[in-house]
Amino acid sequence: MTDEGFTVTPYTVSGEIDYEKLLEQFGADRLTDEQIARFPEPRHPLVRRRVFYAERDVDRFLRAANAGERHSIVTGRGPSGAMHLGHIVPLYFAKHVQQQTNALVYIPFSDDEKYFVKDRSLEEIGAQTRDNLRDLLAVGFDPDRTRIVVDTADADVVYPLAVAFATEVTQSTFRATYGDPENIGHSFYPAVQAAHLLLPQLVAGRHPTLVPIGIDQDPHVRVCRDIAAKQRYDLDKPGALLSKFLPSLEGPGKMSSSDSGSDTAPTILLSDDRDTVLEKIHTHAYSGGRSTVAEHRTHGGDPAVDVSYQLLYSFFENDDDRLDRIAREYRDGSLLSGELKEMAADAIASFLDAHQRRRQQLDSLETELERYRLTEREREAAHRRVGYTHLKP
Repeated sequence: MTDEGFTVTPYTVSGEIDYEKLLEQFGADRLTDEQIARFPEPRHPLVRRRVFYAERDVDRFLRAANAGERHSIVTGRGPSGAMHLGHIVPLYFAKHVQQQTNALVYIPFSDDEKYFVKDRSLEEIGAQTRDNLRDLLAVGFDPDRTRIVVDTADADVVYPLAVAFATEVTQSTFRATYGDPENIGHSFYPAVQAAHLLLPQLVAGRHPTLVPIGIDQDPHVRVCRDIAAKQRYDLDKPGALLSKFLPSLEGPGKMSSSDSGSDTAPTILLSDDRDTVLEKIHTHAYSGGRSTVAEHRTHGGDPAVDVSYQLLYSFFENDDDRLDRIAREYRDGSLLSGELKEMAADAIASFLDAHQRRRQQLDSLETELERYRLTEREREAAHRRVGYTHLKP
């Protein structure tokens, strides 16, 4: 969607986002109080604070999760650069749900898509894929209930599924959803994305699947839901949990890759050390405070536009009472902007310290990844569901 003042597509996000207009344009439903109450406790801050604010068919997923029936989550990564906070948050959310409900989690790596739409060589994307995979593995998913699929490495399973689904997507549908394609690879990619989102059901049989994503990625879900509706596949339409964006340090919009050129402020990378995080927050994070300490003490600040507060609100402060106290003290002027920045920087740096320690403790990528690969039986099961006969060499 491109509107006056902002743009939201799967490939471009800019400007000050009007989330109400996006709901109307995309035709998604608002996440209700009743639905939030049905998420298992403790409910993740992203849900209870409505960072995930919209949904598609989340009720079926919640029914299955609460009844102990089979259910799955699909959330992936497009490896076009170093990972930052905005990339990793959905993955930690998926891990949280897996720990609560024993969900299956499928994580596709769309290295092929990034070659189609980014100015990167295959060698560069391959290197980024390996680096990003180590960050993914550091999250700590249950290997018995998690599958990681890399499109180029797992082409033997992904490509036959994409071929089966490709005839369901016309070029006019692509243009209406995504605009003009960059190339024919880009045109084909919705079929690959459908293979990603439907893979849990193709492997394990029909069941509710939830896709927690930024709202910019919703077009992929809409196209896939149309494919799943075809009766010959006997699949549920994948549901979606649609989120607002973590703010960029400069203010409204989406936290973007540091090499995207969309932000004048830097991005907090997963590799940043504590001093770097402190410097980026203190120097670049947009403040809702006043221009002088005296004015701030008298009139207070605005947490609704303060990036440091919004980062705490979205993910990095779990305690609701403490968060309320921070907002109250910021509004009444007893908490200064510099102090709030210090709180956010410390919380983010502590999160990254723990993530980086787990990353450093990993074995070789090949050894670690092997536990998360699709088994031969799972690959054959997926092929059978679309009528493909798996040929062995």
